[in-house]
Amino acid sequence: MSKTIKLQYTKANILRGAIIYSSGDLIASLLLGEFSMYRLVGMIVLGATLYALEIPNYFAWIEVKTKDITGTKKTLVKTGLAILYFNPLWIARHLLFIKLFSGNFNQIDLNLLKIAWVSFLVNIPISFIANYLIQNKVNLSWRFLASAIFSALMAIYYAMSEVIFN
Repeated sequence: MSKTIKLQYTKANILRGAIIYSSGDLIASLLLGEFSMYRLVGMIVLGATLYALEIPNYFAWIEVKTKDITGTKKTLVKTGLAILYFNPLWIARHLLFIKLFSGNFNQIDLNLLKIAWVSFLVNIPISFIANYLIQNKVNLSWRFLASAIFSALMAIYYAMSEVIFN
């Protein structure tokens, strides 16, 4: 693999992002009694654009950055970099999008950061295992799909985190 990264934004990832991310959030919104067509459409667009562009390219960057590392160190660095990407600020941003798409502008405040931090810390053991598997056992071309499925499950958790950790 070369030291340069070719920008990845494919039709397959656009479709996967649109379907999988919105599905996870749809389940969360139904469980919480917060279904909104605007939220669903917003998550479809978010999954097909920002997430479908950002995540596969970050994973490709991880490959380039860890190219010269071997063994257990490589495994841990790749896992750690993935966990660092899906950090409390990423979670807070995701919660912010939920609020925006739901029209709940009055619920956008610093409390989203608190919820994101607690959610992130509680989730580290699960996130470590999932990101270890995604980064070290799944081929790069399938990582976005694997990550999107895990993230869809986490979207349910993040949406419910507001209820659990608030």
